[in-house]
Amino acid sequence: MEKAAIETSVPDPVKQFSIFMENKVGRLSDICRLFDEHQIHILALTTLDTTDCAITRVVVDDPQQARELLWEHSIAFSESEILAVEISGEHDVHRVLASLLQTEINVHYIYAFVSRPHGKSALAMNIEDMELAVHILNTHSHRVLSQRDISR
Repeated sequence: MEKAAIETSVPDPVKQFSIFMENKVGRLSDICRLFDEHQIHILALTTLDTTDCAITRVVVDDPQQARELLWEHSIAFSESEILAVEISGEHDVHRVLASLLQTEINVHYIYAFVSRPHGKSALAMNIEDMELAVHILNTHSHRVLSQRDISR
């Protein structure tokens, strides 16, 4: 029983910030500059543009400092846990998705890491059933990353 718990959980899950900002020129640059000025490294990034606002999802190397900085600057955000899976290259994207398809796990969204320590790529995924996904990916020899794995 204990072994299954170890296989289906990530002890230190990767944090994602969804930052809500006005849809105006330079706002994304302002957020990135703020992180850069405080030595917070953006490791993964995607932006969803809507009519009135934009939602930028980021994974950073220091979520505690990022959280404090966003609060301090009154920047609207939410925080969630995502699944981060290491890949060796573009051919692994299909292998990861095929593994999840076998158990019919729904992928809500997916985006790639910009960089990671040690140069390997990774996918950031929001998934329907995180515990089952971790178990399936581990079973198929995919490395699920923790926040500790991606921090500098």
